[in-house]
Amino acid sequence: MTEVADRPTGAPSRPAPEGIATGQSANGLIPGGTPAVDVAALGEQLLGKWADVRRQARELAARPELHKTEGLTHTEHRQRTFGQLRYLVDNDAVHRAFPTALGGSDDHGGNIAGFEELVTADPSLQIKAGVQWGLFGSAVMHLGTGEHHTKWLPGIMNLDIPGCFAMTETGHGSDVASIATTATFDAGTEEFVINTPFRAAWKDYIGNAAVDGLGAVVFAQLVTRGVNHGVHAFYVDLRDPDTKEFLPGIGGEDDGVKGGLNGIDNGRLHFSNVRIPRTNLLNRYGDVDAAGNYSSPIASPGRRFFTMLGTLVQGRVSLDGAAVAASKLALKTAITYATERRQFNASSPTEEEVLLDYQRHQRRLFTRLATTYAAAFAHEQLLEKFDDVFSGAHDTDEDRQDLETLAAALKPLSTWHALDTLQECREACGGAGFLIENRFASLRADLDVYVTFEGDNTVLLQLVAKRLLADYAKEFRSVTFGVLARYVVNQAAGTAVHRTGLRGVAQFVADNGLPQKAAIALRDEDSQRALLTDRVQSMVAEAAAALKGANKLPQDQAAAVFNQHQDELIDAAQAHAELLQWEAFTEALPKVADPGTRAVLTWLRDLFGLSLIEKNLSWYLMNGRLSMQRARTVGDYINRLLVKIRPHALDLVDAFGYGPDHLRAAIATGAEKVRQDEARNFYRAQRASGDAPVEEKSLLARKG
Repeated sequence: MTEVADRPTGAPSRPAPEGIATGQSANGLIPGGTPAVDVAALGEQLLGKWADVRRQARELAARPELHKTEGLTHTEHRQRTFGQLRYLVDNDAVHRAFPTALGGSDDHGGNIAGFEELVTADPSLQIKAGVQWGLFGSAVMHLGTGEHHTKWLPGIMNLDIPGCFAMTETGHGSDVASIATTATFDAGTEEFVINTPFRAAWKDYIGNAAVDGLGAVVFAQLVTRGVNHGVHAFYVDLRDPDTKEFLPGIGGEDDGVKGGLNGIDNGRLHFSNVRIPRTNLLNRYGDVDAAGNYSSPIASPGRRFFTMLGTLVQGRVSLDGAAVAASKLALKTAITYATERRQFNASSPTEEEVLLDYQRHQRRLFTRLATTYAAAFAHEQLLEKFDDVFSGAHDTDEDRQDLETLAAALKPLSTWHALDTLQECREACGGAGFLIENRFASLRADLDVYVTFEGDNTVLLQLVAKRLLADYAKEFRSVTFGVLARYVVNQAAGTAVHRTGLRGVAQFVADNGLPQKAAIALRDEDSQRALLTDRVQSMVAEAAAALKGANKLPQDQAAAVFNQHQDELIDAAQAHAELLQWEAFTEALPKVADPGTRAVLTWLRDLFGLSLIEKNLSWYLMNGRLSMQRARTVGDYINRLLVKIRPHALDLVDAFGYGPDHLRAAIATGAEKVRQDEARNFYRAQRASGDAPVEEKSLLARKG
């Protein structure tokens, strides 16, 4: 295979592969029939519905004023990040989601699209901005009512009121329903009294709590007239605006230096008989009158709780998008470097190989590139769903449940993928990848916590699994006995076919024992969909059968049964999320107008689908879904796809649309190509002069 790219990042053109004429024809092919990628059109598709907003946000993120300065102490980094929030306000970058009456634009999807691009400048800035406007401000907006909006949102929007989102406690993170902070109503004074009754109830890991926060939305158990009405949100003033000292009854600690995101002043808060006015209850979903009577438009406590938390789903949506953006940065840098860095003269006595021509290097990077594309297309669907719900275009209970489930499914996959991609790209760049100047180590440290905040990934997948079980049960709740009986018979027959090897025999016969036919069957879109879908459906059905009747058992016994199958359920949820990504990728293909681009993206989609099948090959074999013949072809066909994708690798990462001011990686500037060309020219000149020293091994060969 020949080297494809010899250009610095941001250069306008690159040489075509050797032996291929330059110039793309009208049908999306380079003359000679080889597909070519229309980078500009693909880049526009990847920008999605809010393309203009993303372009504006990227222009802002490219400015040095917002870039992370490596090597600062955590105190210096905090000060810089807070100053950058002011810069965002001054550049009208934070108001999109807020009401038009207050200077916003009610653009919920655009707000997230712009916000997640800040990760390219500094993840600390992205998350601190998210705390201020995406959590603190959003809680006031979505859980409060008009009076609250008028009173607090202007100061939140212009940063006069830096604030905290005080939900997580030392003793309860993802289990929000069990938080221990209380807000007890005192009818005599018409005040709520906020208390953290023990150390585990302290609010912990709270952004803006250590230094900057003047106010907080505090989540606490609302108690009135001796009845606990569950978790509600309260606005609490934390510090004196002039002295920045805690107000009476409020205390806290600094969380100190963390593994990453040290531009954010995370801290702990505790409350001792802190009194706030009754009207500080953010009362959209629950209110208390002057006499202490509780009322809510949602009668069910459980549904009320999930409705309140559902309004805050945008944190998970934005983390999904930011993780995808970070993966794009890593791959753009690593693939650019891999087309320039040379190592070992395996195929030539004089020329060293470009790293990206090694099959293993392609495996490392292209499979992750395929996953990143899948995650990007899935995120765009999630963002559109989020906007539909929050704009009111499609805002039924079912729509909100679908949004919450989709966010809970995709956020774990994209954040885990980002960490994996950053690490693999770091290793693929060798020692250069470990240098802070190339950002892999820094980005990975900052994104590490993405997998556990805004919902621990494993807990989120368990929520997805419960939804899958509920949907499975609902599917059969209204069917007749005859339909159910036929389903049971068909399932039993299917199990017999799969697990006795009959499916494998049928596949072998269909393939005539030929690897080529087996590979063709696997690369077929319908075949991939069938395999990925069947795995999800089978896993859910088996889990449902194992848990049947558990809800009628005593609580401890039911919990034990569920715990026995928890791992299977979470695996099923992850398989479901992977299927969603594959479907999103597949649904994006018909929207690609250029035939050459569509051909290359189809190879990339196939690489993603077959990589999922390869990863779970043991399941497909143990459950009889694939014959040994077809299973053996998976790896070989993946390797064939790598060869096809290789000439287009730089185009595929260029389409991400990130320039040098976003990458800020020394090895992605073309400097490596300059070094390599200098070395090659040196040795060529030396050989041409006749003064090159003779290699000892060549002398030994002559003697032999």
